[in-house]
Amino acid sequence: MKNFSFSQNWWQFLIIAVVCYFIGCFNFALLISRRKKRDITKIGSGNPGTMNMTREFGLKVGLTTFFCDAIKGGVPAIIGYFLYKGYFFEGTLLVVSDFVRYFCGLFVVIGHIFPVTMKFKGGKGIASTLGLFWACLSCENPWWILIAFAYLLFVVAFIFWTEWGSLGSLLGVSGFSVIQTVIFFLRYGNYPVNAYLVCLYMIILTINVLTWAAHKQNLSRLFSGEEHHTSIKKLAKKKRG
Repeated sequence: MKNFSFSQNWWQFLIIAVVCYFIGCFNFALLISRRKKRDITKIGSGNPGTMNMTREFGLKVGLTTFFCDAIKGGVPAIIGYFLYKGYFFEGTLLVVSDFVRYFCGLFVVIGHIFPVTMKFKGGKGIASTLGLFWACLSCENPWWILIAFAYLLFVVAFIFWTEWGSLGSLLGVSGFSVIQTVIFFLRYGNYPVNAYLVCLYMIILTINVLTWAAHKQNLSRLFSGEEHHTSIKKLAKKKRG
């Protein structure tokens, strides 16, 4: 392991933030809908995300959108992980790759929710965030590919039985966050607390806050009993153009 000096290499994080933000700005829902001669921001709920794409174009297109956004959230984190895998932050025992992968993910999510290319009105970040956590957990231990997939199936089952799509998605994000935070706590809990570790926890928390805040209208409707139900059975039967 090599020491990594933030004071000398801060510019790398600036570049990472900018690149990941613009990656996040690329909206697959908008691209796919335009290929179908429609604009997802002007139909349905107007949200350029998986759920609206599924309602308007069918389950197949919705799943395609989900996986594209998930890959968008996961790939930058994996690249960051392997680029900084062999480094510790100078004066600490915190592995730089643990920090960088979520730093990458944070700015992808920010770009997805607040894209400059769409006047800062983007999607809600669920697919990109789930892809981020799946990738971040799996890049260290390949078994997490299957474990995370099983957890995603649990989320789908929750939505299937309750028909609360937004709540199920948010619980999925929060569940992954808790799992990763516990892993980091077990890894670094016996070491002295440092600014990088605090920032890492804050990044994970911020990702959650962003996704929950993006769903504030859904949550308001849910608590008032006015939230639209998401029936996977009905969506699967739909065949849209």
